Amino acid sequence: MQILIAMAAYLLLSILIGIFYAKKRNKTTDEYFLGGRGLGAWIAAMSAEASDMSGWLLMGLPGVAYFTGAGEAVWTAIGLAIGTYVNWRIVSVRLRKYSQIAGNSITIPDFFSNRFKDNKKILMTIASIIILVFFSIYVGSQFVTFGKLFAYVFDTDNYYTVMVILGAIFVFVYTFLGGFLAESVTDFIQGLLMFCALLVTVIVCIIKLDSQSINNLNEIPRFLDIFGIATPLDSAGNTVSAAIGNQQAVINSKPLFGSGSDYGVLNMLSCLAWGLGYFGMPQVLLRFMAIKTTKELKKSRIIAIVWCFISLGAAVAIGLIGRGLMPTELLIPGTSERIFIVLTVKFFPPLIAGVVLSGILAASMSSSDSYMLIASSAVSKNLFAKLFRKEATDRQIMLVARLSLVIITLFGVWVALSGNETIFSIVSYAWAGLGAAFGPLMLFSLFWKRTTLPAAIAGMVSGGAMVIIWDQLRNVWGDKVNILNLYELLPAFVISCIVIFIVSLLTKEPSDEIQKEFETMKTADI
Repeated sequence: MQILIAMAAYLLLSILIGIFYAKKRNKTTDEYFLGGRGLGAWIAAMSAEASDMSGWLLMGLPGVAYFTGAGEAVWTAIGLAIGTYVNWRIVSVRLRKYSQIAGNSITIPDFFSNRFKDNKKILMTIASIIILVFFSIYVGSQFVTFGKLFAYVFDTDNYYTVMVILGAIFVFVYTFLGGFLAESVTDFIQGLLMFCALLVTVIVCIIKLDSQSINNLNEIPRFLDIFGIATPLDSAGNTVSAAIGNQQAVINSKPLFGSGSDYGVLNMLSCLAWGLGYFGMPQVLLRFMAIKTTKELKKSRIIAIVWCFISLGAAVAIGLIGRGLMPTELLIPGTSERIFIVLTVKFFPPLIAGVVLSGILAASMSSSDSYMLIASSAVSKNLFAKLFRKEATDRQIMLVARLSLVIITLFGVWVALSGNETIFSIVSYAWAGLGAAFGPLMLFSLFWKRTTLPAAIAGMVSGGAMVIIWDQLRNVWGDKVNILNLYELLPAFVISCIVIFIVSLLTKEPSDEIQKEFETMKTADI
């Protein structure tokens, strides 16, 4: 009961923040969707990282480390850490300046459209549809986290559906009321809570390590080897996987593992490729656009990178140490994502456990609110106001935005309830789609003035389409053609870059207006 009281108090705080910001700088669409470009360094940094990492950080990543060891988890964390640094280092300042110079853009589709003077709004429409599709899937992945968290707390899966719905309602309410400012401030608080939860939990886990726990880890072949991967086996000697739906066997109170296997170059590249996704993640890019001035970005960058590096390291460590402390607790790939919850409930007093577990709520809420608001802006600000009703008033746009939030929330609940895929797999697919569609174009937009509108359209479409095509090819021929097992983000990102480069050279140079605006961006002091 004490666990639930602590978590309920946290949810109530989030609602109160939404109510507060419903009456504060939230009267226009610019304020509702971008906070009037008024974020400070700390809120911009922490809200960017919290909305980026999601429940995946406290459940998905530790779950991967717990089940198959260091290989995949460590290389994924390295890729994300590098991507975070490079994105803040080279993209943030240029995007902050260019988004204001290019028609005071307040959404990513707006920026692309204004950057290339796309009067027919083709680029904006495609970008909005991509955001709507992949972010709606993303929202569902966060609602899965709610369900898994409370299913464990109540010790039954009977409450999974109820908690998915209640979690969705809580996020919907404060996002509906407060918009971008409420979302950013709650994400700042959630980022702090996630960081503290990870740090406290990993410290306690290290303290609890004893000789038996260390022996448990050392006995698992390739478990602690970053160039290898452990292979959990079922009672028939088959490798355990989410696709098959089998369960790891336990013999003489020890989990059954095979001899392990090498984590090859393709696997490492797949994990490192996660970092490429940052260049196309609207929930992070919008924070660059929303900060007060470019001078604040240096401080934000330091805060964000320190948060990211420590949080990723702690998440991986929790999964690895968790297997040593509780080797036979979680024997199915999907349930392994509960290791953070299990450790917290076991090692903390109930009230403290409730506060720590609120970190999972924080992670899921900080991401789902961002995804919902960005998808809503794509419908209302970009599609409704720019295509279907160009004379729409701010009030009408806000109405459509809030109606869109309702529909997106319902779709996210449907995604969460329609299957049993792991959080990691859902997030990885949506991450690839957004990263490949927007990432290459964002880099070309900011760093090569020769990029043309036809190339931008072709690059965005080819990147997003290749994610879907590659995934389908892997499902059909992945067991025969090894390269198809590469994470779809990498080939899709490369294809998009090639398409943008070639089509730009084959089409007419951008107008003098576009090129002059590009040069103005480079020297502007905003």
